[in-house]
Amino acid sequence: MTWQVLVSGPLLAPDHAISRALVRTVPDSVTERLSDLGNVPVAVPVLALAMAYAALRGRRLTALAAGAAMLAVPALVVPLKEWTARPGPLEPWAAGYYPSGHTATAAVAYVGAALLVRPYVRRPWPVAVALVLTGATATGLVLRGWHWPLDVLASLLMCAPLLIGVDRVSRRSTRRSSG
Repeated sequence: MTWQVLVSGPLLAPDHAISRALVRTVPDSVTERLSDLGNVPVAVPVLALAMAYAALRGRRLTALAAGAAMLAVPALVVPLKEWTARPGPLEPWAAGYYPSGHTATAAVAYVGAALLVRPYVRRPWPVAVALVLTGATATGLVLRGWHWPLDVLASLLMCAPLLIGVDRVSRRSTRRSSG
């Protein structure tokens, strides 16, 4: 996707068409609230609370892994934004929309928090809630016109390895504590 953005490849035509069809089809007051779920002051405290809870329960390594994943988000997103300098759907004169930092923040914060509390809940709902919150953020960003669909998809794909790493540390930690 990054290559397509850099060379104005054929993936951009459907990306623009989807965006044109969706932007502002939902009231801004709704899409703005959904987009705000990816703001650092909203999402990061959720992860911080889950990290504190996991650390207090003896899962410090897993909490550190989730924190490291969140620290990796700006380290990955900011250089890509500068490199691609992609304009936004409603601001063709501005640059730095690819990939979506809000989507990446939401994904790592909410899914990371869910992975941290999952062993104590022993139910699938934390991950389901995290996926809904992340999806709501991504949807809000596209519907509001703050990001192209490829921007949010790229962020989700970029965060997947980070979250897989947190999950592996979490599962390893859970096996050790139960064994």
